[in-house]
Amino acid sequence: MQRIAEGVWQLSSFVKNLFNSFVLPGVLVDAGTRWATGRILSQIRGQNIRPHSANALSPRSPGAAAAICQKMRIPLACHEQEVAAMEGREPMQPDVGIVRLGQRVWAGPDYPVDEHLREGDEVAGFRVIERPGTRRGHISLFRQRDRLLIAGDALANVHFFTNKPGLRLPPSEFCTNPAQNWESVVRLAALEPAVICFGHGPPLRDMDEFQSFAERCRGRLASRVG
Repeated sequence: MQRIAEGVWQLSSFVKNLFNSFVLPGVLVDAGTRWATGRILSQIRGQNIRPHSANALSPRSPGAAAAICQKMRIPLACHEQEVAAMEGREPMQPDVGIVRLGQRVWAGPDYPVDEHLREGDEVAGFRVIERPGTRRGHISLFRQRDRLLIAGDALANVHFFTNKPGLRLPPSEFCTNPAQNWESVVRLAALEPAVICFGHGPPLRDMDEFQSFAERCRGRLASRVG
């Protein structure tokens, strides 16, 4: 595991930094894919994951959440707008062919959600930030005291084919609303984070790079309005 900041660790992954999971004080953030179950369990068994929330950051798919919650006897949480998808009552969004294919490859079984997260809720000292675009219930987490941002899938810091670091927006095929996702990046920049963690890619500490990227997103929004 890699220590990111006080009480925050990034778990090791099969392909480094490609599908990230994090441990906050007592909370696992994002349970990855179903293929990550054993790897995640082996790393968090020594952590103090208390019965509060097994997956506080809204997941990209059910992934390993069901197996982890069952084995560790901890409840599952996600944004209220993703509860139906996590419980199998609706398809994961966006409901398009490439996402449905990914679900067949990566997703684990449906699982009941115990805690419905909303804007402003607190999770392990982090504030829940609603940032739709990739999904209608996508969230990020922000800790004010050290300005640590867990951005989730609002943007990535890796090229998905070469695995080289670099900021980029998620592919539009994986977004329910690409323009809304650009706006989410601009709003995250307004938080003035000092460190950013991503669902995909290594942590970023160069905030000039991030602010420049946010400016480009702002420009795309302005040109769309114009």
